[in-house]
Amino acid sequence: MTRKYFGTDGIRGKANTFPMTPEIAMKVGMAAGVAFQRGKYRHRVVIGKDTRRSGYMLENAMVAGFTAAGMDVFLLGPVPTPAVAMLTRSLRADIGVMISASHNSFEDNGIKLFGPDGYKLSDELELKIERLLDEDLSGYLREFGDIGKAQRVEGDLYRYIEFAKRTFPRKMTLSGMRVVIDCANGAAYKAAPAALWELGAEVVTIGDKPNGININEDCGSTKPGALSRKVQEVRADLGIALDGDADRLVLVDEKGTVVDGDQVMATIGQSWHKDDRLQGGGIVATVMSNLGLERFLKDEGINLARTKVGDRFVVSHMRENGYNVGGEQSGHIVLSDYATTGDGLISALQMLACLKNSDKPASEAFRKFEPVPQLLKNVRFDGGTPLEDKLVKDAIETAEAELGDTGRLVIRASGTEPLIRVMAEGDDRTLVNNVVTSLADLIGTVKAPA
Repeated sequence: MTRKYFGTDGIRGKANTFPMTPEIAMKVGMAAGVAFQRGKYRHRVVIGKDTRRSGYMLENAMVAGFTAAGMDVFLLGPVPTPAVAMLTRSLRADIGVMISASHNSFEDNGIKLFGPDGYKLSDELELKIERLLDEDLSGYLREFGDIGKAQRVEGDLYRYIEFAKRTFPRKMTLSGMRVVIDCANGAAYKAAPAALWELGAEVVTIGDKPNGININEDCGSTKPGALSRKVQEVRADLGIALDGDADRLVLVDEKGTVVDGDQVMATIGQSWHKDDRLQGGGIVATVMSNLGLERFLKDEGINLARTKVGDRFVVSHMRENGYNVGGEQSGHIVLSDYATTGDGLISALQMLACLKNSDKPASEAFRKFEPVPQLLKNVRFDGGTPLEDKLVKDAIETAEAELGDTGRLVIRASGTEPLIRVMAEGDDRTLVNNVVTSLADLIGTVKAPA
């Protein structure tokens, strides 16, 4: 079945434009409410959101849909995505909802759905909701006495903060450490600074004044420049940048240098392997992770399993094969001993624990490998299937032969935009640049069939 609403990470788009309209949001509430009712008990849903202005509009629409379908709604307000996943399980809810477009700018928004186990929905459940969205749902409307109730809940953010703090080593504190946290003017602007401070750190906070339209604006994990400058200004030991819904992180060492998700996975993977905590024999990353990471892990006796791009594919492989560490170069880090989805705060706490144990500055402790030269170019196309073109296929085969055993080529269509992503990496920087540029230029000339 062709997907009309769901993409690679829930439903996402520009606010007040299909599919991010109040009408669709209400139907998603009704459809999900219908899909998850499995008995005669009072069903419940938890709804969180980030700090986008449009979140209020979509939240109210979803409340109408869920309550019309007979579900009780618990409104969490602005909370991180991993808090929604955790609280869905903790509150024994049937479904969890996060209203967020993650690292996108404020004009976008999205809807992420979690099952009662705190994991994102399977393809089967998403397709079931897709089918319901195109049906007439009036037959599912409950009679007056069975309409659901909605209430705002207070204090559950602090339940998440305590949960995150418990993942930090029990006998360790952050006393004596100065940490800068960039909350991206997003969902973790209260939770992340509080958790760090309560664990003993001296905390300098930026990106903590959301106004509804400044989420991810020149801040956060996708734009760590402000964090880098602040770390150097206040001479901090470490900088932590979250994205708008706090399910990913990027770090900045004491010199202002960015530490990406690959270095985070290398650090945690090595530490857990030495402590005999690493499960599955290795870690799970995507095809976009740097070849340098793969070589480092191999030298450490750690396997690297690769999946398609997207944290849902990482989590699926982890669950099926018994891994407990996985993630993406972009900073989605999944530590399944603690969480069912990427959690920027918990990942940051694990890195802080590694830093304390290392007795080295972050610039040394977190530089586990030298990344090989890597280049990514995005090519926009107007329709058709450029990657099926014979000239493109032949050029890809030639490029792979040129890179040989010292490099990799990854070409894929974006799951959210009309883009072909061309990425190559290898020891020869000039060859990598030539391969990516020539392939991107060629793909750009392919025309859609009339």
